[in-house]
Amino acid sequence: MYKDKIEEINEELKSVFTNIDKEQTLENIKVEYMGKNGKISTLNSMIREVPNEEKKEFGMAVNNLRNTFNELYSKIKEELENKEINEKLNNEAIDVTLPATYIPVGAAHPIERIIETLENLLMSMGYDVVEGPEVEKDLYNFELLNLPKGHPARDAQDTFYIKGEEYLLRSQTSPVQVREMLANKGERPIRIICPGKTYRRDEDDATHSHQFTQMEGLLVDKNITLGDLKGTFEEVAKKLFGSGRETRFRPSYYPFTEPSVEMDISCFNCNGKGCNICKGTGWITVGGAGMVNPIVLKNCGYDPNNWNGFAFGFGIERLAMLKYGINDIRVFYVNHDLKTLKQFNRREY
Repeated sequence: MYKDKIEEINEELKSVFTNIDKEQTLENIKVEYMGKNGKISTLNSMIREVPNEEKKEFGMAVNNLRNTFNELYSKIKEELENKEINEKLNNEAIDVTLPATYIPVGAAHPIERIIETLENLLMSMGYDVVEGPEVEKDLYNFELLNLPKGHPARDAQDTFYIKGEEYLLRSQTSPVQVREMLANKGERPIRIICPGKTYRRDEDDATHSHQFTQMEGLLVDKNITLGDLKGTFEEVAKKLFGSGRETRFRPSYYPFTEPSVEMDISCFNCNGKGCNICKGTGWITVGGAGMVNPIVLKNCGYDPNNWNGFAFGFGIERLAMLKYGINDIRVFYVNHDLKTLKQFNRREY
């Protein structure tokens, strides 16, 4: 009896899987034969009627029937899925000859681009990036940097005082260096850069602003020389303005460094021959630097007999104006639209 039933279902399967063109029809067939009350599933209930000596044969026959169904089902399902994919490809074909749709993208602000370039370079040389408050104490901004009250150099940094003469908007990022030295208590070497906004009472014109951006660096260790500073500056100059840049130091004066120097690069426009950008000299000043004044080291807890180091500083707007050929500093603060910013992505040396 059970053999007849199995043979009957087997014959049905030969015809039931023909001319199927919809996945829903296929799923209905699966329910009809393999569902809880399906024709193949209910064969298991017939096991009670099968003689013991034939139960093994019966079980194998049911499994073979189930395998036959699964093979036919999988084959038809794959054919239907491939048919659906091909139909979509034919109906949703893309004309690759059509012009692409322009999607505007953003661009980094030139100030941010310069800062990131310097940070990446100097971090690769072992420097840490350190930040500090923009509202600062006179003690950190001036006095510990060898600029006591009444010092004439204070006049050149015409300062925004907030509360008497104790608090002010920092006129340089050097206070960050002071804080770092004090925190180390004269016990450990320091290698840091300090990017950030600074403020000075200045007329806003094409080359000056009451708010501008600085990046200063400080290295304190033992047996540091001016040659170490020169090598660091050369790497910065070549990174920003091209591998062909030459560098030089000129004597200068800053209260917090001794000796002090101006950092110059050979003009990238005329290669040192003389032009309107370098004012005929062949050189462009891009920053100031020097060996840390022993008085500053002592004020900040370092014994100048055992420690020395160098410090350097750049005006980020000046670097950006030179690098991108900008002749008005106000461009950085008033034009932030995509049309203005995207042009800086193409101005690399």
